[in-house]
Amino acid sequence: QVELVESGGGLVQPGGSLRLSCAASGNIVGFNIMGWYRQPPGKTREQRELVAHIFPSGFTNYTDSVKGRFTLARGNAKNTISLQMNSLKPEDTAVYFCYMFNQLRNYWGQGTQVTVSP
Repeated sequence: QVELVESGGGLVQPGGSLRLSCAASGNIVGFNIMGWYRQPPGKTREQRELVAHIFPSGFTNYTDSVKGRFTLARGNAKNTISLQMNSLKPEDTAVYFCYMFNQLRNYWGQGTQVTVSP
């Protein structure tokens, strides 16, 4: 079993910045991909959208709407990532979920709320 713990959400004005962090622990074996999904208000779990994910090589992929504004990076500690979010917009408002793909399974954090509002 793998546990993911997120931190760093909150309320910010448009144009502001937030930094999300995620730490994974447990039975993590070999290859893994880590990243963030988000679930906007009124959307279901099945409608979560990928924000960004990072491969073991360091290759990072972003959804078009956040390119140039968000930066995903692996932390110095093993199995940790951070998401630096700049120039935030109201449409970025969502619950952000950290995830890890490992041993052919997806694991999810509990989610952290990000609200962008004047």
